[in-house]
Amino acid sequence: MIYLSFGWYYAHHIYQTNYEFVTGKNIGQESLRVVEIADLHLGITMDGEEFSEYTKQIEQVKPDLVVIVGDFVDDDTVKEDMAEACRAVGAIRTTYGVYFAYGNHDNGYFNYRNFTSQELRTELAKNNITILEDESVLINDSFYLIGRKDRSMRDRLEASALTAELDQSKYMILLDHQPNDYANETKANVDLVLSGHTHGGHLFPAGPIGLAIGANDRNYGTETREGTTFVVTSGMAGWGIPFKTGGAISEFAVIDIKRKG
Repeated sequence: MIYLSFGWYYAHHIYQTNYEFVTGKNIGQESLRVVEIADLHLGITMDGEEFSEYTKQIEQVKPDLVVIVGDFVDDDTVKEDMAEACRAVGAIRTTYGVYFAYGNHDNGYFNYRNFTSQELRTELAKNNITILEDESVLINDSFYLIGRKDRSMRDRLEASALTAELDQSKYMILLDHQPNDYANETKANVDLVLSGHTHGGHLFPAGPIGLAIGANDRNYGTETREGTTFVVTSGMAGWGIPFKTGGAISEFAVIDIKRKG
């Protein structure tokens, strides 16, 4: 009971986790603040109204941009909560906007929820949330934001194809829901890769097993390979079961990228 009590608390209590990285590239300003949201799985531990309260907390950190890195919704999400969550996150005041990359659950698996994938797409767009599917956008003429299709999509492009035509002198942030392609993303010369998916391990021993069988390159935290830094957030919730017993917390990440010198 004590073990599960801690698991319940970590699943339902949202922390703010801070990271700071330094770059020699011009990012258009002295410091760039990115807030990463992932794995909300709306309806598991919070509804749309509860999530909207957290967006007020996110706005208080004054993000330059907010990125949603997959699994925003789930099969158990209801349309009313989905729409309210889209309104709430789209209303966050930022410098450069809110961006969305799909996760493996966003389009649904079992087709029993009361809204379609197209309705999710429509609500995101209606609230000025930019969807990136194997696409990049140049922001402030200074840095790129690249969104990959999820690994579950067979037609997604290789990481190198996403950066081949980009100006390599500019800072590049890549959104990829599943942390499973580190070698190729390093070769693609991106500077920062933001992922979720693992829930930080979620239920023990899922985390160690996922690493052992090669399902994930990392479960949580940061790693640097050559010039590429990777961040895996444990997300704001978990899938299916409202407990986190793998030693992880629920969180949103605040990432400050500072220009060296």
